[in-house]
Amino acid sequence: MARDTGADCKRCRREKMKLFLKGAKCDSPKCPIEIRPYPPGEHGRNRPKESEYLLQIREKQKARRMYGVLERQFHNYYEEATRRHGRTGDNLLQILESRLDNVVYRAGFAKSRDMARQLTTHGHITVNGRKVDIPSYRVAENDIIEVRQKSRDMTPFVVAQAEAGERTVPAWLEVVPDQMRILVHSLPVRAQIDTQVQEQLIVELYSK
Repeated sequence: MARDTGADCKRCRREKMKLFLKGAKCDSPKCPIEIRPYPPGEHGRNRPKESEYLLQIREKQKARRMYGVLERQFHNYYEEATRRHGRTGDNLLQILESRLDNVVYRAGFAKSRDMARQLTTHGHITVNGRKVDIPSYRVAENDIIEVRQKSRDMTPFVVAQAEAGERTVPAWLEVVPDQMRILVHSLPVRAQIDTQVQEQLIVELYSK
């Protein structure tokens, strides 16, 4: 399974914002972007003026890194978004949000998308009663996602159940903490996605 193995905190510093890739560390004073809020590297403090093209590239990289998607897969998602009816940027974000690892993260069952990806890959998640170990699996309206019964005593899920209610769950999902269950009421529209991404810049980049 291919994945990005770069340093998470450097990725946040490169985008000059928190991408929340390290779970609880991102909310603590130890977060590197709080200490060094500039891009990594020898010339991080003295970057030249950003061109329009650079802004578009950075926005694409930000979205890709935030959701933990590799370059080819992200481009495939964009191509799929262009074939759908509606605005391409909105369709792209909907595709990214409907990934199983993102749903597990959004529901509060994992501290980060990386952690949600690992829990899914290890076979702890079911969709409509069937085990699914593919993080990129796309959920659909009325799907029921659950933590497998034999996995519920694991520390990450015990903590998630104890902290239920502390994280805001998107309106398109419903979490039933005592059953470790997620109900997908619908696929999200742009107004329900709080990801800080200017998707129009990504569309402009790929449209060239």
